[in-house]
Amino acid sequence: MTGASGQAAAPSDAAPLPPGDAGAGVPGDTASAARAETAARLRTAVGRLARRIRPTRVGAELTLTEVTVLATTARNGPVGLSWLASEEGMNPTMLSRVVWRLEDAGLLARRPDPRDRRAALVDATPAGHKLHERIRAERADALSQLIEHLGMAEREALDAALPVLEQLARDLKDRRP
Repeated sequence: MTGASGQAAAPSDAAPLPPGDAGAGVPGDTASAARAETAARLRTAVGRLARRIRPTRVGAELTLTEVTVLATTARNGPVGLSWLASEEGMNPTMLSRVVWRLEDAGLLARRPDPRDRRAALVDATPAGHKLHERIRAERADALSQLIEHLGMAEREALDAALPVLEQLARDLKDRRP
């Protein structure tokens, strides 16, 4: 068998495709197509879950960006504005506006960085921590109620998938430009 260049094609370990399958005759194409399909389905499912779990009664007055900045700050604070902008993938000007709105709402407090007086640190206020925890609890409760209705096999499959999903999340964070 010869490839497009006229040279002999390398033997393939891939199983032959049924007639009419896309990519038939291209070694490894079936596995690549399957990975692409899995990635697309995973992205869709995770996106839908995230969109459907985001809205909360307790955080309804905040935008999604404000909730995310509050959560990141509450978990990691006090943090520098440049680190926070990088972590959130936001430009510093937009982040400053979000931080200002959260400060105005009494949820974040800004103070000078003791190591560099030209820079500022932000941290969640007690009210910010309380709101963050209420949002987290509401979202966790919504998911818990859904998981409760799953069958035992589905719950076990979900438990088994969690370490892989957590690793994918870490790997994606590390790959961000």
